[in-house]
Amino acid sequence: MPFLILVGGGSASGKSYVTSRVIERIGAENITRLTLDDYYKDMSGISFEERCKVNYDHPKSFDWKLMEQQLTQLKSGQAIEKPIYDFKVHLRSNQTEIIKPAKIIMVEGIMALVNARVRKLGDLKVFVNCSRERRLLRRLERDQKERGRTFDSIVNQYFYTVQPMYEEVIAPSSNYADLIINNDDEISNLAIDVLTAVLKEFLENGTLGHRENNPNEWRGD
Repeated sequence: MPFLILVGGGSASGKSYVTSRVIERIGAENITRLTLDDYYKDMSGISFEERCKVNYDHPKSFDWKLMEQQLTQLKSGQAIEKPIYDFKVHLRSNQTEIIKPAKIIMVEGIMALVNARVRKLGDLKVFVNCSRERRLLRRLERDQKERGRTFDSIVNQYFYTVQPMYEEVIAPSSNYADLIINNDDEISNLAIDVLTAVLKEFLENGTLGHRENNPNEWRGD
């Protein structure tokens, strides 16, 4: 059965960086990577102007039923037809992507540790921690370059929805993490080393040995 890792944390905290570094060390052939951003609800029934006003940092914006269903399928060894989300128009694409499970499945997203039913599917839960100032700077750079957003729209969204929802919903989900990676100035290489070692042990032996019974040994905060 595949080993499922959930990687949560605030927007622009470094979740993609963590998963990328681990994949580099473990090998892409051993890991299936998903982002929960693709599981935003289908909002094709409302106008672009209305979609711009939606609070995308609230749990109600996500399609939890589909997310749980497809993660369950992957864990059981089945391929899925994953939705694709287009941030530029706040809408699911008409296209989907066939995802096949590898030995390890890494799932990243701001809500990765928020929903209890999804959390129950995770064999290892990771939270990437970062200051709000650093997250804002990274989000400004990312959203302007990759998502075509204006400076004002990014700042307004950050202070009206992103940061309030982080404090109310996302930050408390760190209490469920087995491993916390602090990432203000630089990613903690030690924490990534620990995570990589755990996954290599799983690939080599098919188990996590004594760590399986004591997840606190993974904590890197």
